[in-house]
Amino acid sequence: MHALVVIDVQNDFCPGGALAVTGGDEIVAPINAMMAEFDAVILTQDWHPAGHSSFASQHPGKAPLEMTEMPYGPQVLWPDHCVQGSLGAAFHPRLDTDRAELIIRKGFRPGIDSYSAFFENDHETPTGLEGYLRTRGIDRLTLVGLATDFCVNFSAVDAATLGFEVTVREAACRGIDLGGSLAVARAGMQEAGVTLA
Repeated sequence: MHALVVIDVQNDFCPGGALAVTGGDEIVAPINAMMAEFDAVILTQDWHPAGHSSFASQHPGKAPLEMTEMPYGPQVLWPDHCVQGSLGAAFHPRLDTDRAELIIRKGFRPGIDSYSAFFENDHETPTGLEGYLRTRGIDRLTLVGLATDFCVNFSAVDAATLGFEVTVREAACRGIDLGGSLAVARAGMQEAGVTLA
């Protein structure tokens, strides 16, 4: 079985949002059009409590997009975004959420960020997505969404490492490109065995 995994198509990652990805809203219609091609549709949703440790506002003297060291490793500090229950955390209003069989929320633990749909940023704490896919008999994944070089990248690499057959449809993704992060992400995905289509 083949699932479409739609990563974080939320208001805060679209133009006008707290952590807007350029052109983030341009992928909504293509993603909706794609959904019928797949056996299952899964959505991920960044879902941070207020005052999350990855927010620059929680680190005096630090600005958004600066780096810090966390117990689990280096962490980009972000503007406050996708706070639980906020309009920014809601899916883009044009995204066809009715097609989704599962919505997996991530980043809800206050002390650790979560880019991947499969693991928190310690690369150990699972989200439960792998178990869901295995019990459903899903072994092929196509990933789309936001942002190519962070949550899509981490999710794709983890999925490939876990043994899934993974494709990222780049036309239905948009990237942030922090200091060349897009090129690094593309190379890393290919190295992990992800097909970039």
